[in-house]
Parts: sequence; C-alpha cells; structure tokens
Amino acid sequence: MFSIFRDKSNMVEAAQALKGRDTPIATASTHFVLGTPIKPPFPAEMETIVLGLGCFWGAERAFWTLDGVYTTAVGYGAGHTPNPTYEEVCSGATAHNEVVLVLYDPAKIAYEEILRAFWESHNPTQGMRQGNDMGTQYRSGIYTSDASQQAGAVASRERFQAALTAAGEGEITTEIQPAGPFYYAEEYHQQYLAKNPNGYCGLGGTGVSCPVSLITTQ
Repeated sequence: MFSIFRDKSNMVEAAQALKGRDTPIATASTHFVLGTPIKPPFPAEMETIVLGLGCFWGAERAFWTLDGVYTTAVGYGAGHTPNPTYEEVCSGATAHNEVVLVLYDPAKIAYEEILRAFWESHNPTQGMRQGNDMGTQYRSGIYTSDASQQAGAVASRERFQAALTAAGEGEITTEIQPAGPFYYAEEYHQQYLAKNPNGYCGLGGTGVSCPVSLITTQ
C-alpha cells in the first residue's frame, strides 16, 4: 500500500497523503515515569511546546528529565494524515514528523531552557534525517503555541547558528512554525525508554552549547 513512496527524504503533498481515519489511535492516559496525565485537560498555568528532533523515543526522555516539566507525550505532527499509525508515518506517506509534546511550568523552568535542551540534544543540520535514522519523520522542528514562543524559537535558532558556525558546523535545517494538530502515538511508544531501558536511542548532539542567555522571547 505504501510502496509508491520510495524516497522518504522528500515530503509527500497533501493530495497524495494517506487519508487516515476519524478515530484517534488508542494510547496511554498517564505518564509512565511522572505519573501525570498526558492528555488534557491540563493545569492552566502550564505552557505547551511541540518538538521534533529525531526518533521520538530518545527525544521524549530528554525532556521528561527536566525539572519543571509537568508531562510529555510522543506523537505525530506537522503532517497531512489525520490520526496516523506509526507504520503509516514511517512509510513517508503522511508528511508527519515524530514529535514530543512538552508541558512545562514557566514558574519552574524557563522556555529558554526547553530550547537549550532541544538544540543540544540533536544535530539540527541534517535535513530529513537524524544520524542513521533517515526520512521526513526524523526532521528537526519546533512547533509553537503562540507568537512569543515563535519569536523565541527564531531567536534561538539565530544564536545557535552563530555558535555552530563558529565551531565549523553546517546550516540549521530546523523548521519553525505554529503547531497544528498533535496526534498521540500508540501506547507502547509513550515513555518507551523508561519501559525498555536498553532500547534504541539514536539521538546525538553536536557538542556545541546553545547560548540561551542571549535568547529573547519578547
């Protein structure tokens, strides 16, 4: 069914994407590590950001370990197909990215620290791949909740690019755009590395520090 999408490094157009389904994929309701809900309603004081930085197993762990993060969940975003399955996303036929939903308390952790963890946890210069993981679902992306987050993300990209350039690294390929629908991934993907401590994690940073003190979200 997915054989026509052989080149997973190119984004599929909406007209060619899989149709998906009206019913959400079954998943967990509680965070396996934090014990908090992974679905709304959430406490009003929490803020939300959606991030793509390669295989979402390792990406999610990079955020649930941060003090001030209320909950995390993995899912699919920035694509065309409603309620896709993991297999459909991996086919390259939905245009979705593997992403992490991060809810954090801004009174306990600054947005800049979330961005620091994002930039330093992966290599954002690799286009439609992350390490040995290749395909559009592994692209780097920041999907924002409001104009302030958008401005902060763009500013952080500029600052980190300067640091990468000084270190002899390449150009950032991260897409930054307002978040669209977030579709929760299947239950076995949620907090996968906590359930499977020896599971695969291909995440790796550049070794360059992100100068978050110079980022402004105003």
